[in-house]
Amino acid sequence: MKDLTKGKPFKIIWLFALPMILGQMAQQLYSFADSAIVGNYVNSDALAAIGATNVVSNMLIGFLNSATLGLAIPIARYFGAKDEKNMRKCIGTSAILTLCASLFLTIAGLTFIYKILDLLGTPSDIINMSYDYAKIIIAGLIFTSVYNFSANLLRAVGDSITPLIFLGIAVFLNIGLDLLFIRVFHSGVSGAAYATIISQAVSGTLCIIYIFIKCRHLVPKQNEFHAGKTDFSELVQSALAMGFMSCIVNIGTVILQTAINGLGTEIITAHTAARKVFDILIVVLYTIGNALTTFVSQNMGARQMKRVKRGVLDAILLNTLITTVLIIMGWLFAPGLIRLVSGTSNINIIHPAVRYIRISISFFYVLGPLFVLRCAMQGMGRKIVPIASSTIEMAGKILAVMFLTPRLGYLGVTITEPITWVCCTMMLTIMYFTKPPEKLLS
Repeated sequence: MKDLTKGKPFKIIWLFALPMILGQMAQQLYSFADSAIVGNYVNSDALAAIGATNVVSNMLIGFLNSATLGLAIPIARYFGAKDEKNMRKCIGTSAILTLCASLFLTIAGLTFIYKILDLLGTPSDIINMSYDYAKIIIAGLIFTSVYNFSANLLRAVGDSITPLIFLGIAVFLNIGLDLLFIRVFHSGVSGAAYATIISQAVSGTLCIIYIFIKCRHLVPKQNEFHAGKTDFSELVQSALAMGFMSCIVNIGTVILQTAINGLGTEIITAHTAARKVFDILIVVLYTIGNALTTFVSQNMGARQMKRVKRGVLDAILLNTLITTVLIIMGWLFAPGLIRLVSGTSNINIIHPAVRYIRISISFFYVLGPLFVLRCAMQGMGRKIVPIASSTIEMAGKILAVMFLTPRLGYLGVTITEPITWVCCTMMLTIMYFTKPPEKLLS
């Protein structure tokens, strides 16, 4: 456990974020491995099939991950305030809420996934493969949520190293299972999906065992599975705010995917490969934001508002420095990475994917502060503003489908997100300075 209310904010945030960054990179690695192994050992249509369904499964997984991060905000606040009893009550209630949400989304996802893929205009030559992959991933949502809840709980109390260790085990297991199911058993995209959920089940189980053995003070007692009315309301609101923030962004991405699906299988493959590389490059920026959520929450609980302000500025500085490195790496290595993921040298796939990467990372100087401000305000308990910024992103993607893509093709898709990042960061900056942390005490 680590108390984030002491020490220099820049150093504390970076050291706390570093294991989280490595963990997120590990998660992206096994997503990257899925795509690379499928692209190289099945075919490019199989990679397109995974890409066509990723926006839907990512929306469900993103909601659960963000919701459990939202549940961790009140937990971190009580940890910062040194109130262990109310902290455990929040943990007990959060566990029940996570289980209920996971079951509901699993049932809803399995019921409607084929219809959703059809509505998204998934090409007929890959829709059945997309469905086979998606239904297995959705059936395993409970395993994903167990890991996310346990990992976010440990991070809420300052432990970002243990989740990394268990996730690392899962990554190596996932890659091994990918090769076993696809190369040995020839199970195609279904094998990649089974490898993913088995790995997530292992990492989640290891986290739970660790908490019960090493962190007994985090385990609720028999009468601590119901938080007070105020805390219950705060938990639900915080979870929904974080979950819907992610969901709104992903809904926009789903809508944007309809435009991509209309551009043909080659562009779907190009976009899938580009997003895999993009997701790896972006990991550090949004993880700094997530780390700041815990930092802000603990310091809000300790009522140290000056540290909250300092932490926000230091996190923006961190993301700015990191962005400079990412831009250099992205411009230099994008072509090779795209070829690795897609398993092809087809210029109709490589060129649009590389252009997507290079244009997107050039706007990371705007995206870094966006993540920091959005996550900081969530940690402060300001739930509406981050949701409003996500709504701007969704609106931008809808407008792109209506106006940019029909005129510019895939270039319209490529420039959509940078435009929305600029708008969101401007709005968040204005709202942050309108009501800075010290005003929240009044």
